[in-house]
Amino acid sequence: MPDSSVRVRFAPSPTGFFHIGSARTALFNWLYARHTGGAFILRIEDTDKARNTPEALRVLFEGMRWLGMNWDEGPEANDKYGPYFQSMRGHIYQEYLQKLRDSGRAYEKDGAIYFKLLGDRYQAWDDHKQKHVEKVRGVAPVIMDAVRGRVEREVDEDFVIFRANGDPTFHFVNVVDDITMHVTHVIRGEDHLSNTPRHVVLFEAFGAPLPNYAHIPLILKPASMGTGKMSKRDKGALIEEYQQKHYLPEAVRNALCLLGWSPKDDREIMPIEEIIRVFDLPGIISHNSHFDDKKMAHINTHYVRALPAGNLAWIARPILTETGVVKDDVAEDYLQAVLKLCQEKIRALDELAHFCGYFFREDYPMDAAAREKLLKNGDPLPRLRELKTSLAAQADFSELELEKVVQGLAVQHSVKTADYIHSARLALSGMAVGPSFYGMLHVLGKERVLSRLERFLQS
Repeated sequence: MPDSSVRVRFAPSPTGFFHIGSARTALFNWLYARHTGGAFILRIEDTDKARNTPEALRVLFEGMRWLGMNWDEGPEANDKYGPYFQSMRGHIYQEYLQKLRDSGRAYEKDGAIYFKLLGDRYQAWDDHKQKHVEKVRGVAPVIMDAVRGRVEREVDEDFVIFRANGDPTFHFVNVVDDITMHVTHVIRGEDHLSNTPRHVVLFEAFGAPLPNYAHIPLILKPASMGTGKMSKRDKGALIEEYQQKHYLPEAVRNALCLLGWSPKDDREIMPIEEIIRVFDLPGIISHNSHFDDKKMAHINTHYVRALPAGNLAWIARPILTETGVVKDDVAEDYLQAVLKLCQEKIRALDELAHFCGYFFREDYPMDAAAREKLLKNGDPLPRLRELKTSLAAQADFSELELEKVVQGLAVQHSVKTADYIHSARLALSGMAVGPSFYGMLHVLGKERVLSRLERFLQS
């Protein structure tokens, strides 16, 4: 049921690239907000001044908008509980630090400020630090995680909340921001599960209610690429790659939904409206997910082939113009006819220039290997002359009538229709493969077809 009180947040640290792990985390938060009718908050952790640049922010904002993830509160949106940049929230952090000092839960040591745990204190040997350290015996924090179930992990040492240089730590600002922005659900990667006990004791120290936690599975490399989490250096790890390869954002978003979540009926291709309707936290799986670039490509192919002609032309025109395949003034009707013909064969939009370039230019390259193979099967010129003569006399250039012409020639000369199709396709396109042969003749039109056949015959 819709619950407008739900408030979730995505809190990235802009680094100049948008990793699919971050995008998937943002997406799950966005989906839950849209499913419940709640609010999706974008909060920027920009305290690393070296990495957090305007360009890094641009990459993040453009990536999220490209995927259709609009945020309700945050930069360039509603600032109800802002500011939404951590670098601008120093006065809030000081206010909450004072609360801990006033309650005796913060103290200074070696220039840093520590959070003081409650419980009995004792000395114990620390193998990692190779010295005795002060430990605290208290009640281990327990959370009921929506994905992991009951999680109980001990916090047995006071921890730093402000460094010696005056900067607050991740644990402190994360909790304070969640409190002041009234976040009700924290949906984040499993790698943050180890941080959660410290966050729980901070929430309790501030007397604030705990948010509902859901720690989602990690995205691992494909098995063929080794082990471990997907890193920014791995193929397919960055949203910018899919933008540059002209993947459809709807397809990428659909594929990301399946990395750690599955509808009960195991569907894969789903419109976003349906995903929003059925998405819920219990549907998130607890085991890590291997990234599958083949599945991503498969889903993208489905979306490309399902595009209405007008939409495909609107998306393809700038791609083909940028690559020099078409001119700005190419007729819309002709462009749509070409794309409709090729649509069922292409797997991705970055194939368009290669796959259908010959429809728009006369200086198309000739596949030398395909020509050599054709010549090995006999001289194609007699078949091309016969076809050219018949096509020149053909008034009706519809696909059905063109097929009848070729079938008639095959019967008349006791050869296979393939003898005409293979040689003519190479002559007309420079390629051995392509869309429907008769569709290609029809779209190219009688004048182009006859002209290209004659040029091939003379070459």
